[in-house]
Amino acid sequence: MCGIAGLFDTVGHSEFDRNLLQAMNQTQFHRGPDEGGVFLEPGVALAHRRLSIIDLSSGQQPMFSADGNVCLVYNGEIYNFGELAQELKARGYQFRTRCDTEVIIYAWQEWGEACVKRFRGMFAFALYDKVRQCVFLARDRLGIKPLFFSVLDGQTLVFGSELKVLKAHPGLSRKLEPQAVEDYFTLGYIPEPKTIYRNVYKLRPGHTLLVERGKPVPAQQEYWDVPFAPVAVGTEAELCDELYSRLREAVDIRLVAEVPLGAFLSGGVDSSAVVAAMAQLQQDPVNTCAIGFDVAQYNETDFAREVAQRYHTNHLERVVASDDFDLLDTLAGLYDEPYADSSAIPTYRVCQLARERVTVALSGDGGDENFAGYRRYRWHMNEERLRGALPLGVRKPVFGALGRLYPKLDWAPRVFRAKTTFESLARNSVEAYLHSVSLTSEEQRKAMFSDALHRELQGYRAVETFNYHANRSPTDDPLSMIQYLDMKTYLVGDILTKVDRASMAHSLEVRVPLLDHKFVEWISGLPVNYKLRGQEGKYILKKALEPHLSHDVLYRPKMGFGVPLGKWFRGPLKQRLRESLLDGGLAQTGLFNQHYLEKLVNDHQSGLREYSAPLWSLMMFQAAIADDDFAVR
Repeated sequence: MCGIAGLFDTVGHSEFDRNLLQAMNQTQFHRGPDEGGVFLEPGVALAHRRLSIIDLSSGQQPMFSADGNVCLVYNGEIYNFGELAQELKARGYQFRTRCDTEVIIYAWQEWGEACVKRFRGMFAFALYDKVRQCVFLARDRLGIKPLFFSVLDGQTLVFGSELKVLKAHPGLSRKLEPQAVEDYFTLGYIPEPKTIYRNVYKLRPGHTLLVERGKPVPAQQEYWDVPFAPVAVGTEAELCDELYSRLREAVDIRLVAEVPLGAFLSGGVDSSAVVAAMAQLQQDPVNTCAIGFDVAQYNETDFAREVAQRYHTNHLERVVASDDFDLLDTLAGLYDEPYADSSAIPTYRVCQLARERVTVALSGDGGDENFAGYRRYRWHMNEERLRGALPLGVRKPVFGALGRLYPKLDWAPRVFRAKTTFESLARNSVEAYLHSVSLTSEEQRKAMFSDALHRELQGYRAVETFNYHANRSPTDDPLSMIQYLDMKTYLVGDILTKVDRASMAHSLEVRVPLLDHKFVEWISGLPVNYKLRGQEGKYILKKALEPHLSHDVLYRPKMGFGVPLGKWFRGPLKQRLRESLLDGGLAQTGLFNQHYLEKLVNDHQSGLREYSAPLWSLMMFQAAIADDDFAVR
C-alpha cells in the first residue's frame, strides 16, 4: 500500500512550502518505505509514499498523464486494471507502465468523475487536473482505504491517508468536535465522516469530492451504495456452487503481486475460506500466519493448524502473552484519534508476524457483515419478533420499567442479560441495535460527561448517526437493515480502520476478497434466510464450504480476538488506569464528571462491577488527545 498527501489552493495560486509538504509526507513513511515523491506548482502540492507491489521499476508517483495535464497520487489496488488498460488503449491512450496508477489517470481523462464506477478494487486517490483547475478525491466503495481532508481558513484544501498527515500542518486547528466524543464513547470509534477534530473529515466510502478553483468546496458525492436488490436463486446446491465460484474469483484477482504474498489464518470460517480458495488457485503452498494466546479461551490456533495441514500451507504461528499491553502508547499514535477496539493489539501482532514473510496478505474481513455472522444479529432478530408483536407505546413503558428495575448481571453470559434485553425492547429497532453494540449506555454517558460537554452537545445523541443511515437504507428488511448499518459504521470505522493502521504500521498490504464490491452486491441480494437461518449465521457460506473445510471449523462457536481488560485493570494496569483517568489530563479537559470516573475505577478495581469497556475507552481517549487542545469551558 501507499500514503498520499496534498494541498490545493481553492481560491488562487499560492506557493506552498516544499519543506512542509515533505514533513507531512514523512509522517506516513511507514505506509510506503520503498520510495517517496513530491510535485509542486503554484496552487497545488502533491506527495506520495510508495510500497512497491506491482511494476516495481516504473510505478513511481506522483504520476503524470502523457500530455502533462493530469497528476495523480494514489493508494490502493485496481484489480481490473488490465481490462481497463486494453479498453483505454483501444481509445488511443498510450501507456508507459504496467501498473494500475496510469489506468486511473487515463480513465479520468476519458470518463471524468464517472471513472470511479469502472474501478474494481480498494483505493483512495487525489488527482489534479491542470486544464480543469481542480482536485478530485475518491475513496473505494467499502472504505478499505482511508482518506482525510479539511479546508484551512476557507481556502486551502489539505488531505492525506492518515490524520497525522493533516496534523503536521501548523494551520490545522485541533479543536474538539463534541459530537465525535459522544460517538466515540458510544461506539468505540468515530464514524465517517467525522473525526475527533472540528472541521476535519473522512471522505465517506463510495464517495468523491471534486474541488474546483474559484468555487466553494461542495458536499461529498455518492457514486455507490450496497444495493440489497433481490437476485435470482435456484436450488440450494446451485446457490452453494455459485457462491464458491464467486468467492474463488474474488480471491483469484487478488493474487497478482510481484512480491511475496500470503494470508491471515485465524481458524475462523472467513479466513479459512480465503485460504482454501488460495490453495486451490495457486501451485505454490500458501504462506499463512496465525496468532495464538496463552489463555485457552482466546486461542484458536488448533483450528488454524487444521486448515494449514489440510491445504499444506507454509504456516507460521506465534503465541502472544495475555499481558501484552505494552502497545498502548503505540496504538494511540497509530490511530491518531480515540479508538477503543482492544483487538487492535492482536491485530497489530498478526500483521507484524505476517510481514516477516510476505508483503501482501489476504484477510477474511467482511464475512460477518455480508453473511450475518455476528451473534448480535441473532439477538436482535429474536427481540425483533417481540417488537413486531407489541407496539412501541406498550413496550416502552413496560420494558423500560423492567430494564430499570432488573439488576445488571455483568458476569452472566449475554443470553441471561435480561436487563439489556428489556432495555432493547423499550426502543425502536434502530435505537435497540445501537444499544446492543454500544460500549456505554446512554445513562452512563449522561453521568460520565461534564455539564460543559453536555452544553456543547446541544442535545446531540449518537443514535443520529444510525438514523442517518437507516433513513437512506435501500432495504427495510430488519436483518438487512442492521447489516447495512454495520457496513456504514462498524465495518469501516472499526474493522477496516484497525486493519489498515495495523498493517501499514508494518508496511504490509492487506487485501479483502470478501469485500469485493461485486461479491458484496450479489450477497446483499440473497434472501435473508440464506444468511441467518434459525440461530445459524452464515448459513449458506458454511454450506458452500462444507466440501472444503471440516465441520469443526465451520460450526464451532465463534471466538474472535479478545484481551483480558478486566484482569489488566485490577492488576498490572491498575496504577496506570488511575493516573490516566483521575490524576492526569482528563481532568484538565473539562469533558468529564470526575466523581463519576472515580466511581467507575473504584467499583471495577474492587470487583464490585465490571467496567472494563468504558475504562478502556477512557484510557485510550486520554492517550490519543494528550497533546491536543480539548478543553471545554
